[in-house]
Amino acid sequence: MPQNFRLRFNGAAASRELRQGAARGLYLAAEHVLGESNEVVPLDEAALQRSGTASVDPPSLTGMVSYDTPYAVIQHERLDFRHAPGRTAKYLENTLNTSRAEVAAIIAAEIRRAMR
Repeated sequence: MPQNFRLRFNGAAASRELRQGAARGLYLAAEHVLGESNEVVPLDEAALQRSGTASVDPPSLTGMVSYDTPYAVIQHERLDFRHAPGRTAKYLENTLNTSRAEVAAIIAAEIRRAMR
């Protein structure tokens, strides 16, 4: 015997929760990338390392990781500079490329959490 049921779907609320989950995931993923890149950023009295920040622009769902010293871009791009052992140029680019799976997993986990 068929049963009747009624389902109410509030699409606006669901969309809002999913976007909030995605924004949380992006922030946690950006923090992860920042932490990993801090392990290989060139040392210079640690000013460069301390200048690192992670942030998210929720309306556009854009995550950002940056270092803010006058020489951050130069240290990142110049492959001919010598660095302390374990420290390297391309500290942010390489970290992001090697962390893609973790970044995706972090974001996906927060979206799943928002869907509960």
